[in-house]
Amino acid sequence: MINTARAVGKLTPGLVASLVTSLVIGLSGSLHAQQVRIIQTNSHSDVISLIDPATQTVVGEIHGIPVNHGAAAAPDGSRLYFSSEAKTTLDVVDTKTLKIVKEIPLTARPNNITIGKDGRFVYVGIMEGDGGLDVIDTQSLAKVRHINTGGRVHNPYVTPDGRYVVAGMFGGANNLAVFDTATDQGVFALYPPRNGNQGDALDGIRPVTFDTNADGSTHNMYVQLSDYHGFTVIDFANRKEIARIELPSIPSEQRVAEGTYNRAPSHGIGVAPDGHTLWVCSRLNGHVYAYSLPELKLIGAVKVGSHPDWLTFSPDGRFAYVANGESNNVSVIDIKAVREVTRIAVHDAPKRNITAVFR
Repeated sequence: MINTARAVGKLTPGLVASLVTSLVIGLSGSLHAQQVRIIQTNSHSDVISLIDPATQTVVGEIHGIPVNHGAAAAPDGSRLYFSSEAKTTLDVVDTKTLKIVKEIPLTARPNNITIGKDGRFVYVGIMEGDGGLDVIDTQSLAKVRHINTGGRVHNPYVTPDGRYVVAGMFGGANNLAVFDTATDQGVFALYPPRNGNQGDALDGIRPVTFDTNADGSTHNMYVQLSDYHGFTVIDFANRKEIARIELPSIPSEQRVAEGTYNRAPSHGIGVAPDGHTLWVCSRLNGHVYAYSLPELKLIGAVKVGSHPDWLTFSPDGRFAYVANGESNNVSVIDIKAVREVTRIAVHDAPKRNITAVFR
């Protein structure tokens, strides 16, 4: 081990080479100690696919989770969590064995899930009955409480700073509600039913993503709505919608048939790891669109598979992975080049996906 403190002022070409070699070896060891995986759910199957972004191939599978919907990863890479609509459970999977180690009963049929920044709690959106959020303690692996959100929760999200959990709902007095993760108390809510009829699926909130301020706090929310081919922009601090961006139009003969996209023509949205671009799926057009941040200027479009439904990114920001729900594959997009580089076959109806780092 080189004592760099004593070597200050006495750098020689040989010493510099030794320092560089030590640094490269250290970084290489760190990278090899981690396994990055794209976790791809397949909603019409009981199988979940694991993609290696180094080879762009499926390198593992998790079995036994029928109608798998939401996915989340423990920050330390030790576990994965999946909601099963068929079993009405949150299934806990060990990342070393890829086996289910616990099936946690839920209040009712779940949809998507999210995990707190510190990994202590998983929030499960309940899409049946009165809805709400089941809160799962990841230490005891048990449901410890339920948050009444006022509607059926389709997609929950913890904000990047971990301070809030956002519930995107169908059929609430307001269909987007924000709660404090420290107290479970409501902070603000938006999007009341457009026709005044609570429970109308027309008003459902679809996927949501965030960007951040310099201090890590939430800047904007980017929200997809039912029956809208685009997304809205919500100023988080001021608690209001500030923009509505419609996705580009293409000739009608190139679009998918009306009624095949479940009243969600735009479904799947995410901010790239460097925070400079926003990527938005269009089921209607079969494209993914890239917008600059913060300007929200369209910078490119990528033709992908049928019914792009969700997306995630490699941690280095090189690639986006788009789940194509009808063509049963995942499009890999080179972010810098704004082009598709390959498609990876998975199982039936791939939808939600996340990025996980196993250690």
